[in-house]
Amino acid sequence: MIVALSYFILSNIISIMKFNKIFPKSNNVIIGAIHFAPLMGYPDFPGEEVIIKNAVADLKAFGVGGVDGVIVENNYDLPHLQTVTNDNRELLVRLSKKIKEATSLPVGISVLWNDYETALFVAKKVGIKFIRVPVFVDKVKTSYEIMEPKAEKVIKYQEEINAKDVAIFTDIHVKHSEILSKHSITESAKLAISMGSDAIIITGKWTGDAPNMDELKNVRDAVGDFPILCGSGVDATNVRALFEYANGAIVSTSLKEGNITSGEVNLK
Repeated sequence: MIVALSYFILSNIISIMKFNKIFPKSNNVIIGAIHFAPLMGYPDFPGEEVIIKNAVADLKAFGVGGVDGVIVENNYDLPHLQTVTNDNRELLVRLSKKIKEATSLPVGISVLWNDYETALFVAKKVGIKFIRVPVFVDKVKTSYEIMEPKAEKVIKYQEEINAKDVAIFTDIHVKHSEILSKHSITESAKLAISMGSDAIIITGKWTGDAPNMDELKNVRDAVGDFPILCGSGVDATNVRALFEYANGAIVSTSLKEGNITSGEVNLK
């Protein structure tokens, strides 16, 4: 019990140091999400030049707004696959390299739905600071397929490609899914930390839905000073309350213009 507790505390300290090395502050961190237009093979693929032009425009807007970092994501590759094609892996390398070259902000990447290998590969290749892994310790059912927990495989692949300097930010009880695991959200948080997570991401149930405040508070009480990010639903009306317990947030929808069509999963 003492050994396990000591390891938990050590994991906390290492992850806090890793988080603070990426961002200039440990609290009130805002990470702007840059959603690439559909990649190759999808009906609305606009071409590589258009994707990067739009992404750089978003990057500049985030910079003017004063974000602390950005994360790129293939959000509009619908329906999502568990792993992207080799062509799109190489495209993500090129796109991410352009973003990295265009900013001094720390850059992260998420490859949907749960392609941690591509995320780590791109991060290592381009010099990206962190990745997001939606399914790390929970088993979930999505509209695409059932996703098994991947924590051990993520850490093993990270070691194989010598990418230990890349931080791993992991969702627990992730949005757009039905949780099949029996873990409570606090149990998932502790498990994620023990398996090598460098920051926990807590979301609502869908895009634009904020985390449950009681769950957020309970996770904070359970993990101490370990970094927590809100992964959905943060806006001007709730950010102060959420940041009582979270170190920061990944934000996109509330900063975009346009109307949400009924039944639409993502705001375009």
